[in-house]
Amino acid sequence: MRRTVKRAFDVLLSALVLIVASPLFVAVSLGIWATMGRPVFFTQQRVGRTNRTFRLLKFRTMTQASDRSGALLPDRQRLTAFGSFLRRWSLDELPQLVNVLEGSMSIVGPRPLLVQYLPRYSPTQLRRHDVKPGITGLAQVNGRNALSWEERFRHDVDYADNWSLALDARIIFRTFLLVFSGSGSGARAGDLTEEFMGTAGDRSDTGVSRKPKTE
Repeated sequence: MRRTVKRAFDVLLSALVLIVASPLFVAVSLGIWATMGRPVFFTQQRVGRTNRTFRLLKFRTMTQASDRSGALLPDRQRLTAFGSFLRRWSLDELPQLVNVLEGSMSIVGPRPLLVQYLPRYSPTQLRRHDVKPGITGLAQVNGRNALSWEERFRHDVDYADNWSLALDARIIFRTFLLVFSGSGSGARAGDLTEEFMGTAGDRSDTGVSRKPKTE
């Protein structure tokens, strides 16, 4: 019953925000097209519930600038001023409402991370995939990227082990406060943390090892 209510809430809220924010979607899309050109959206395979992969959708915040050999320049050199603005106010995440509608994500849950991280998790950290990934989550309202990987995963596992509708409501409320007040937005503006290379000690063995481009 809890999962049914959660899914119904996800569909209703994501559909409502997509309708209400449609002018904002158009404005952001035009801004990206004017500053970076096409494509407007960035897509990438991420890991969801039960380790299944899905295509994550975001507004693009980086150029495709590369060096003479054709390799992409470091992220910080490709992040544009407009892209940094989108990240500061979490506007680049808005297209993930489509992921919520299609059922690969939820409004609240651990953030979906790169496929290449799968074999690097410890068995405990892997429990973050017992629930659907979310647009916002317990780690996001407790420090975002200012947290270490281990701290973020502790929050993720805590959410997976103890999630409830009441907890989701508190996380959504705190997310709105953070977004509209700008609190903690400095860490989100860059959103270019070091790659997770695994925690010393026991790791999971999923047999998956891929290295997609990052955004």
